[in-house]
Amino acid sequence: MTYESVKALVADDLREVDLVIRQRLASDVVLVNQIAEYIVGSGGKRLRPLVTVVVARACGCADSRYTEAAAIIEFIHTATLLHDDVVDRSELRRGRDTANAVWGNEPSVLVGDYVYSRAFEMMVSLGNMRIMDVMASATNKIAEGEVLQLMNAHDPDTTEERYFEVIYRKTAKLFEAGAQVAAILSGKATGEEEAMARYGKHLGTAFQLIDDVLDYRADAEELGKNLGADLAEGKPTLPLIYALKNGSPEQIGVIRASIEQGNVVELNRITSAIESTGGLAYTAQLARREASIAVDALSVLPDSPYKQALRELADFAVDRTY
Repeated sequence: MTYESVKALVADDLREVDLVIRQRLASDVVLVNQIAEYIVGSGGKRLRPLVTVVVARACGCADSRYTEAAAIIEFIHTATLLHDDVVDRSELRRGRDTANAVWGNEPSVLVGDYVYSRAFEMMVSLGNMRIMDVMASATNKIAEGEVLQLMNAHDPDTTEERYFEVIYRKTAKLFEAGAQVAAILSGKATGEEEAMARYGKHLGTAFQLIDDVLDYRADAEELGKNLGADLAEGKPTLPLIYALKNGSPEQIGVIRASIEQGNVVELNRITSAIESTGGLAYTAQLARREASIAVDALSVLPDSPYKQALRELADFAVDRTY
């Protein structure tokens, strides 16, 4: 089974999620429609709603509203993208101009707010306080993660512990919430619900670790963003943190200066330093460990094509090149 075959397995569900997204995004305000459609229609892996759908299927969910829950997850992700690109001054995402590059910062922030609030309207319509609790907490953690990342920016003394706290809040938390909500809708017992949340958390962590590897290793066209984008924003990701610990004095000096200044002038030298110190291999190794923990959490589920699909998503998270 491959990533594409996982999507094919739940193709009808994904079409329903897409329909829900487009129906729920509709607004009487033309600019809201334009920007929301632009960001949602710009491609992307749709991995987060996919995880929610497949977990629901693997849990034998009889509540058809899991597609609505998957759309909520995608809405929150979309809102964070709109806000992130403004904060990071990004101009390219998924190989296209960002919404803020096309319409400006103010409309992007305001439409991001609209998408957030629409997601909460949808949560209310589910009529489940447990889901509201999980999603409200997740949204709060994501916002905290953004602030923590801002605090770490341009700080070459950022620790591995601080880095992991950021990626848990910024990335893994939404994966965790999506998997947990699917288990809640499926009526699973507490232990199984916790196992699904654990799967999502560790899958999301593995996914982000590989994202940070790809920032220094991928093909820019395939990745859909400029290589070294994190460095240009002064973000000390794990490959850089590892190289700072294990590099030569010259390498450390170059990396520290680049993080502090937020520039990619020395990107080739920094990429070589990360490679030679084992920073990429170390980060990929931790990603594989996280994916393995995610797969272990699936032991509570009965065997099914959907359980196998969740294993495949863990493999995809660490093996991907985009």
